[in-house]
Amino acid sequence: LIANEDAILMITKGNYIKRISPDTFKKQNRGGKGVIGLATKEEDVVERLISTTTHADLLFFTSKGRVFKTKAYDIPESSRTSRGQALVNFLQLAPNEGVTSVLALGGAKPKATAEETVAEEETMVGDEHKFIIMVTKKGTMKKVDLKNFDTVRRTGIIAIKLKDEDELLWARASTGKDQVVLVSENGQSVRFEEKGIRAMGRTAGGVRAMKLKGEDTIVGMDIIPAKFKKGEYQLFVIMKNGYGKRTNLEEYRVQTRGGSGTKTASVSTKTGTIVSGRVVKSDSENDLIIISVKGQVIRLGVKAISKLGRATQGVRLMRFKESGDTVASVTIV
Repeated sequence: LIANEDAILMITKGNYIKRISPDTFKKQNRGGKGVIGLATKEEDVVERLISTTTHADLLFFTSKGRVFKTKAYDIPESSRTSRGQALVNFLQLAPNEGVTSVLALGGAKPKATAEETVAEEETMVGDEHKFIIMVTKKGTMKKVDLKNFDTVRRTGIIAIKLKDEDELLWARASTGKDQVVLVSENGQSVRFEEKGIRAMGRTAGGVRAMKLKGEDTIVGMDIIPAKFKKGEYQLFVIMKNGYGKRTNLEEYRVQTRGGSGTKTASVSTKTGTIVSGRVVKSDSENDLIIISVKGQVIRLGVKAISKLGRATQGVRLMRFKESGDTVASVTIV
């Protein structure tokens, strides 16, 4: 019998995974250099950190719209500096298919909080959650009852039917009373009530979440909890050339699903297009790890990022050592 213990899962951009004990990371003072969490292949970086327990069920959502399920204890425990194992050893992924979201269901919640470990809260699925909301790169959205994922074949099952070379990029748990916020590459954002979209069957294709112009795509999606105080949450965006900001959610009025939204940033050749957008708590003690295309990494406290208006261009968060380098991805730890 395997004991139910706290665990941290690490997944890299190159689709490697490993499980480590939370004790591996001693809490450090702000401004510390941190410890190396993973011996990655060159140019591979840690993309996802998940705080869970060994008995939790893990749902892996892929870019091709499929979902796989495994127990956390099936992921072998590794040392802090080992690379881990390729995800294809656990999941029957097709060529060019990558894991884009991971949700942890069941198993007791970890005793350590997300801030005490190094994990993203968005991966936790609690008793209050009833649905999974999925959003694709081209702005399609789908809401599915969690019960549809009780039984998942070893070979995976379809979570959303994709078309026109679209990709599933986000899967988040919701209560049925939350709000959804989306951010597009060219600086638009839409915020709407979750109840405006009905739950669908597993193989349905979904509905339009946001109207995109030209070649615009969705680069950020998040769930806003049903009840929150004024000023409690902000929308964080970061652009290609290292500019970023936080903006109070109150600046984004609640609209109807499917609209083209409102301006969330002043996108220009100086700032570059938006790379990522997500909701953060205004009093968050978490840090952001920003990774560039050429492998440069910077760690900043969420609180250190300027609060600015909706239609501003932000402030420089990252300066690049090499010319032509740009922001690749952002992780909250």
